[in-house]
Amino acid sequence: MADAPPHALEVTPESALQFTLTRTPETPTGGSTPNEPTSRCTMTLRHTGGTSEHLAFKVKTTQPRRYLVRPNQGVVAPNSTETVSILLVERDKQILLHSFDRLGQSALDHSKDKFLVQSCAVSNDFAKKYMEEKSKAKKSDEGAGSKASGMSKEMADSLTSMWNAVSSGGSVPVFNKKLHVRHVVPKDSAAPTTDRGLPAADPSAPAAISRAPPALQETSKTNVENMTPDQMFAEIASLRRKYDELVSFSVNLTAERDILNNTLEQTKRDLNREMAARSALENSGGARGGGTKSEKSKGGGLSILQILVVALVFFFMGVKLSSSGAVGFLGDIPVLGSALGMDERGSELATEAGREMGGSDSEL
Repeated sequence: MADAPPHALEVTPESALQFTLTRTPETPTGGSTPNEPTSRCTMTLRHTGGTSEHLAFKVKTTQPRRYLVRPNQGVVAPNSTETVSILLVERDKQILLHSFDRLGQSALDHSKDKFLVQSCAVSNDFAKKYMEEKSKAKKSDEGAGSKASGMSKEMADSLTSMWNAVSSGGSVPVFNKKLHVRHVVPKDSAAPTTDRGLPAADPSAPAAISRAPPALQETSKTNVENMTPDQMFAEIASLRRKYDELVSFSVNLTAERDILNNTLEQTKRDLNREMAARSALENSGGARGGGTKSEKSKGGGLSILQILVVALVFFFMGVKLSSSGAVGFLGDIPVLGSALGMDERGSELATEAGREMGGSDSEL
């Protein structure tokens, strides 16, 4: 704590909280004894006197349903201490004991439970009000003959509001102290065994766990009876290795599943973007195609009108040329002349021309 800031509380124990898991003794009728042992741990918070201000504290845990912390928040005066009691819930204690019975102490050595102790300085007015409320609550509880709670509901609400304001980004500096959790089973509280040294069936365990098929039980009993102690230790070590391999395989499968899920999501996003881009391209192409079609239909109307005008012009020109006899040269065209009946018309014109020439010769 030499390098700790003035608003830091000295926490004991310093790095880890140890909970001793003891088994609950049973009465002959099968029930629990009135004073059943509980797994409890105490933590001491001391104001080192580095500052004259009162220090507020708050205790948090990653498993709020597993541990009961009393008190979980409060104010410590300069050069004074506060004791925090942490109780492990009985149901979770039994779960941990079952894990110990199946796998040994190694099942409890890698606990992920953690505690966080936060501390910060508070104003003198707030500290004075807290101490007065704490004194009143203590006198009231002592007068009623009960254990002092040390804090009224109003003061607890005030502390909660203060910590909410600090956590939401206030300017008050906060010191954080992290503590790990260790669960230990004492030797005298090991799992009950049979006369052959094997773990006995736990009567509180579920039926699916404590009861095995008769054939399997008989086979296991025969194999164990024929094993030497060295063989039993080797078998246990082999089972331990298989268990570790299974855990590693499960972790790898979980990692691969996460990778595949991420890849699938990325592929879906790429497909959606591709479909959106293709739809936009088709919509823009359809709009341009519609405009071109309308322009073509409009252009087709103008072309028909032009064709009609040209046809009328050529018709009237043909009528005029026919009346003036200026279309005789068309009869010289072999196919076109016969198609237009220009051969007969040409012969008639030639006969008339011959007559006119004969008349002229007679006159001469």
